[in-house]
Amino acid sequence: MNIQRAPYICGHCTARITHVSVRHSPRQTFSRLTAQSRQYSQVVQNERPFRVAVVGSGPAGFYAAYRLLSKVDNASVDMYEKLPVPFGLARYGVAPDHPEVKNCEEKFTEVAASPRFNFIGNVELGETLPLSSLKPHYDAILFAYGAPKDKELGIPGEKAIRNVYSAREFVGWYNGLPEHRDLAPDLTAGEDAVIIGQGNVALDVARILLSDVNTLRKTDIAEYAIEELSKSKVKRVRVVGRRGPMQAAFTIKELRELLQLPGVAFDPVPKNLFPPEDVMSALPRAQKRLIQLLAKGSTNDPTTSTKSWSLDFLLSPECLHWSPAHPYRLSHVRFARNELDPSDPFLPSAKVTPKYLSSGKRAEVSIPANTFFRSVGYKSLPLPGLEDLGIQFDERRGVIPNDGFGRITTPANTGDKEQLPDGSLISHLPGLYCAGWVKRGPTGVIATTMMDAFSTADAIAADVASQDGKASLLNSPGYSSGLGWEGVRPEAEKRGLRATSWADWERIDRAERERGQEKGKIRDKFGRVEEMLEVLG
Repeated sequence: MNIQRAPYICGHCTARITHVSVRHSPRQTFSRLTAQSRQYSQVVQNERPFRVAVVGSGPAGFYAAYRLLSKVDNASVDMYEKLPVPFGLARYGVAPDHPEVKNCEEKFTEVAASPRFNFIGNVELGETLPLSSLKPHYDAILFAYGAPKDKELGIPGEKAIRNVYSAREFVGWYNGLPEHRDLAPDLTAGEDAVIIGQGNVALDVARILLSDVNTLRKTDIAEYAIEELSKSKVKRVRVVGRRGPMQAAFTIKELRELLQLPGVAFDPVPKNLFPPEDVMSALPRAQKRLIQLLAKGSTNDPTTSTKSWSLDFLLSPECLHWSPAHPYRLSHVRFARNELDPSDPFLPSAKVTPKYLSSGKRAEVSIPANTFFRSVGYKSLPLPGLEDLGIQFDERRGVIPNDGFGRITTPANTGDKEQLPDGSLISHLPGLYCAGWVKRGPTGVIATTMMDAFSTADAIAADVASQDGKASLLNSPGYSSGLGWEGVRPEAEKRGLRATSWADWERIDRAERERGQEKGKIRDKFGRVEEMLEVLG
């Protein structure tokens, strides 16, 4: 598919989109966002700005802000972030050896240069400042706070045994996220590491564990992480999935990087797991290339390589075990073997069933492990106080209920009703919107999030255009103070909150870059909120 480069995103991410559902304009900066023709440019001008609160400063929040500022002429965006610094997963979730993926931060900085944009950091909505305090002062609220927790396996030993970590914690730890600064993973327990899950995050974890520490030193990886990784005894990493290679979620770039890692051998995948030639020839080009790369394997010589890794398929973790000699210290993982549905085992959606021995007993295998990581997905959580705004968080799906375009919904009993494809009726909650992972679930790359955020911003613009001059969408009588952060600030100050501005972030940014320059790296992040605030005096 020929995909035009989207605004505010690098070519690396654009190349990984397989479907584009939102039209976008050519690359442009805010100095040029003036009198261009736009779908909703006929928005009625009011005496004051149309105030929007964006909750979350990651890619979803910034892309939505960019789109909204370019679509609604009098829009003014206040972006709230619980940390003193912006960018969310772009700063704390992208692997340090993937600096090209972080190019979006430069574009987000251009968004922040708009006089209609205001960053409010170090303010945790819901916990330290009630969500309800926003409503009187805004015309719309957009939730884009992502998926702050990880999914658990729910197997014996997962919480009781030492050296069991979530990939999310580990990624946050080596990226300098204050929340996980004190994770202190013990990488000296032994040579064997097992990762459950076969997405890109799992491969990121494997690559960091196996990479040459001197190569990582040049990146913005946390200094304390370098210290621990330099002492690591991990020599073998097994990346385990419950289905087959045709169903794995990793992409070709991440796979290629691991296969080409110097001094690291790859255990070949059994040939019987690959599709026959007639099936291969009918595969989409991207999937065919991935399978061909996987079948080719690595050119690194196992006899001279000091480390190794493998992709193990058709295994479901059942229990974590420790040895009697070392109670609560992980020694191995017991897995149940699976079989792919024989009707079509090469479909990406193919299901697995338990594999049984001739005796009727479930087939099992034990794999040595000294360190264990689960990487089976993230999940969103409800912010405290959502219910005060009438929002009923969907705990089962882990999302804020919405109509697919980002308008937050509730089961219909009053107001205008809309029928979803499944026949259920919903009511829109006026002025409340969501974007990103909290809208659709934790899937896709940054480019996917951009398209998703654009669709939500377009929905807001359409709703504004349909208001016939009413200033507020959020407040049903059409009244809002329109003060935005200036109306919220007194409550924040009363609670002793020290909010940070974009200028404050720029000072922190400069300090991190100066620290990094002394060490020969891009930046040296502050790993604690207190350290960030000390820079500001």
